Amino acid sequence: MLKKIYHLGYAVQDIGAAARFYEEQFGARAGEPEEVVEQGIIATMFDVGESKIELVQPTSPDSPVGKFLAKKGEGFHHVAFQVDDLEAALEELRENGVELIDEEPRIGAGGTRMAFVHPKGAFGVLTELVELPEKDD
Repeated sequence: MLKKIYHLGYAVQDIGAAARFYEEQFGARAGEPEEVVEQGIIATMFDVGESKIELVQPTSPDSPVGKFLAKKGEGFHHVAFQVDDLEAALEELRENGVELIDEEPRIGAGGTRMAFVHPKGAFGVLTELVELPEKDD
């Protein structure tokens, strides 16, 4: 089911400051920040080898990431795995009794289709499954 680690997500208070840190300290080049209204975040990605780092900043304190920051502070938020068929992956997890946050896929940053597995269902780790948009050749 899993193809690769697509990205590691870090919750931050100030996406601009965090992006500058990774650029200045590690030479990483962040993409343009993108607001994902449905999730209440601003996100930016940068490549690290075959994977990415995603910085997520809440757009309001009552968003899921805003609540996470209030409770746990900045830092690691989630791991995202790339899958070929998100519906099939969710169905398999449901059949296996894994607790999901998202029963149906949503649209995520960069036009991906995504869904979260509840940390209770993944040994305490918020896990995102990501299906990439089809590219026009």
